[in-house]
Amino acid sequence: MRTSRLVCVAAIASSLILPSVGHAQVVFSATGANPAGIQATVDAFRSDLGTLNPNVSGSFGTGRREINWDGVPNLSAAPNAFPADFFNVNSPRGVIFSTPGSGLQVSAAPGVAPVEFGNIDPSYPGTFGVFSAPRLFTALGSNVVDVNFFVPGSTTSALSRGFGAVFTDVDLATATSISLFDATNTSLGTFFAQPLAGSETLSFIGVAFAMPAVSRVRIVSGTAALGGGVLDGPVDLAVLDDLVFGEPVGPGAVPEPATLLLVAAGAAGFGLITRRRPSARRGRDGRLSSPLSGA
Repeated sequence: MRTSRLVCVAAIASSLILPSVGHAQVVFSATGANPAGIQATVDAFRSDLGTLNPNVSGSFGTGRREINWDGVPNLSAAPNAFPADFFNVNSPRGVIFSTPGSGLQVSAAPGVAPVEFGNIDPSYPGTFGVFSAPRLFTALGSNVVDVNFFVPGSTTSALSRGFGAVFTDVDLATATSISLFDATNTSLGTFFAQPLAGSETLSFIGVAFAMPAVSRVRIVSGTAALGGGVLDGPVDLAVLDDLVFGEPVGPGAVPEPATLLLVAAGAAGFGLITRRRPSARRGRDGRLSSPLSGA
């Protein structure tokens, strides 16, 4: 009887703990005609993840990192290609980008080349807005960007507690998204940035978990890749501005679900045994005897 009750309590404990291990998420979403329209939601997501950490190698264990593109040097921005590992090597923040397309690009600073990807098509500065001026980010030859997490400045795979992205000019409800995956490449869900009519609008979507769980992110921006003569309207064009994500931590720093289950079961079992300890019994001679004394 005692064993069955212990198993039952352990099962209850595991049901309370395991869903919180990387899979119970909080979603932050907002749209706005200007930065002020999404600022409060972005700040709430930042607050949920914790303190902003400096851009140095090594993991702080908690807090967050951010990318706003604006400090990228001109040699790594339009019309030049953007190095995929820039934010793990040049300015360590624990992410490496990739794309099934032909490359990556950060938009130009004023006076260097046309801003907001006007170097690709002259209509784009009137299509895209900025959350933090002046730079934006996009894939080339594709509308897909993949983000993989590493302990900043290293080649050690890492996990993040959450990820959020600011998009500009989202026109369709199910076209722009972030898809999150855990260390086993199991999906943690796909989350859509909400649209807002007009050009140069901003949309934010962020997802936070109770513990570091995100190994990689796939970002889909709109329905088509940027290109000369590719105009917003016939297709939905969207590009990225700021990225906000939980501090990347090594997998060894994250408790395994099995470990948490054992801890929960042990704690539950100890409590059960303590509560079920037999009380002292009164013998025929009227004296009390302890069940642990052997009397």
